[in-house]
Amino acid sequence: MGENATTLKVDVAIIGAGPAGLTAGYLLTKQGKSVAIIEKDETYVGGISRTVEHEGYRFDIGGHRFFSKSQQVVDLWNEILGEDDFIQRPRMSRIYYEGKFYSYPLRAFEALWNLGILRSTVCMASYLQYKLFPKKDVKSFEDWTTNQFGHKLYSIFFKTYTEKVWGMPCNEMSADWAAQRIKGLSLWGAVVDGLKRSLGLNKKPNDGQAVKTLLETFRYPRLGPGMMWEAARDKILATGKGHVIMGHGLKQLSSDGKGGWRMSAEGKDGEVVVEAAHAISSAPMRELSKRLHPLPQSTLQANDLKYRDFLTVALMVEGEDLFPDNWIYIHDSKVKVGRVQNFRSWSPEMIPDEDMACVGLEYFCFEGDGLWSMEDDDLVKLATDEMEILGLVDRKKVKSGAVVRQEKAYPVYDEDYAANVDAMRIELEEKHPTLHLVGRNGMHRYNNQDHAMMTAMLTVENIIAGERLYDTWCVNEDAEYHEAGDEGAERSLPSRQPSEDQAAALNSVREVPTRVAGDKEAA
Repeated sequence: MGENATTLKVDVAIIGAGPAGLTAGYLLTKQGKSVAIIEKDETYVGGISRTVEHEGYRFDIGGHRFFSKSQQVVDLWNEILGEDDFIQRPRMSRIYYEGKFYSYPLRAFEALWNLGILRSTVCMASYLQYKLFPKKDVKSFEDWTTNQFGHKLYSIFFKTYTEKVWGMPCNEMSADWAAQRIKGLSLWGAVVDGLKRSLGLNKKPNDGQAVKTLLETFRYPRLGPGMMWEAARDKILATGKGHVIMGHGLKQLSSDGKGGWRMSAEGKDGEVVVEAAHAISSAPMRELSKRLHPLPQSTLQANDLKYRDFLTVALMVEGEDLFPDNWIYIHDSKVKVGRVQNFRSWSPEMIPDEDMACVGLEYFCFEGDGLWSMEDDDLVKLATDEMEILGLVDRKKVKSGAVVRQEKAYPVYDEDYAANVDAMRIELEEKHPTLHLVGRNGMHRYNNQDHAMMTAMLTVENIIAGERLYDTWCVNEDAEYHEAGDEGAERSLPSRQPSEDQAAALNSVREVPTRVAGDKEAA
């Protein structure tokens, strides 16, 4: 450690200024506790929910709707930002394939109509083929979806986009995930429904269902989601109880031998050391395990956790409104882009010039692969080329571009991930009750923003109470978790079940494809 290191003594040390870390910091300082939050980004708080600014244009890392089934989370959003800074926006997202837009969620009758008579006939023939002679051994996403829709529709509407996002072939993804992801969509039911609608035979309210989805609205901070987390940071600092140390990455988190923690973080201006009774980590489990001292036995398992990365190329384009969608899914295999955000449709205030538009092309990748490693100028050129190939933008109207890379955007659920996460969670809970894991990467959960926040909210209650009142992992029902049977293990069980409202946020996680069992051995 350098001699010029600054040392801070606080109640709680927090790693990461994303939604989970800032929620924890905000609620702790509100209760009179002192906190120090380290964030490796030099400029932005908010993590994946930050809003990046470039030449006055503001854009997201993916779009973040502010919707939660938990009133407690909604109340906290209103408290941090204030209701006046939220706007209500119409929600519209569609699929784009070979020059035509398709409703999302997919409406089969419209899809067949858009595809034209010849291709629709091929799709229906393929559908009937697999209805009469379905694949018997259904293991993969490809098997399940082909049986449901036929191979032709599967290849148009499911294969390309899914493989772009997850970076693995559809025949290696499990059928269970497909059943979860596409439940409720029946091709035959949709065709019959479409015929009825066109003949005026549908009775309300069913007739209004499709229209209703297009008119759905959502709440959104008028300057993007980063506005929420910048407000949280400002409120933490205003209490005089909080430090937010930007541009500093975790170097080491050491147990002080008395139940507390010594956190060191390094940045361009040197090192900061934080001494605290509790530590909250939203850092990726894989990274945390390497920096913990003493090194956990589960470091080997944590090191096997994998992530999917992501980059956005924002293009500033002449022309006020390119399309009405908030975002569109790109199902064309001719291009690498997976999704296109239209930031004016999220909030007009994010675009400083009313004669301009700003679109964000989203590329899903792995850190270090060809896309990730491309120079920014080459990525802007690729994005411009692809928008022209798709017929969405004339390249002459593209005035400038910017690139934002987001490492570890999505935790990967391979066949060993659950065991790897459990190994680290169980070891840390047993050895270090004052170390708390929160948030998407902190818990290796593909979650929504409200889940990340609720894990922090319940963690704060645990810290204030001085005991683990709540299990933020919701694993009480898992018998294997307690099979070690140590004496006194029952006493350590959390004493409170989350309320229905809290559970709504804790359940706000998304399905992720898992690999077909046994696929690795066959490879």
